[in-house]
Amino acid sequence: MHIQIVGVGKLKEAYLVQGIAEYVKRLGPYAKVQIVEVPDERAPESMSAAEEALVKQREGERILAQIKSDAYVVVLALDGKPLSSDELARHVEGLATYGRSHVAFVIGGSLGLAPAVLARAELKLSFGRMTLPHQLMRLVLVEQVYRAFKIIRGEPYHK
Repeated sequence: MHIQIVGVGKLKEAYLVQGIAEYVKRLGPYAKVQIVEVPDERAPESMSAAEEALVKQREGERILAQIKSDAYVVVLALDGKPLSSDELARHVEGLATYGRSHVAFVIGGSLGLAPAVLARAELKLSFGRMTLPHQLMRLVLVEQVYRAFKIIRGEPYHK
């Protein structure tokens, strides 16, 4: 299986970079993992609705340019469907069973995702109602993907 994680912005915090690298390494036996960082759009602290929409549109174009046409797209969104770790594992397993071997997870920037990216999604996934920094969300996501593969394989993993 090919797992792609597309995120807006470059990770700078060493602890996040190291944590993500550790889980990507652990995922090696289960899937090919690609982390793609697309540049974030410069955005002043206060913007009009039109300026915010333009920022999301530009970031969205960069995101969509990285996703293959045959990818199953999962976007992380506050209003998405909440899944347990077991449910996520079963979903990933089902995708593999039915030939959807390329899965792209998308994490938007600080303003969220463009309508075009949301429209491309086949699943909107929520990790809860709390707002987390999008950089931290990459680490949480890659850990949950790793956990999903451990569950699928019936292998032990700390709870």
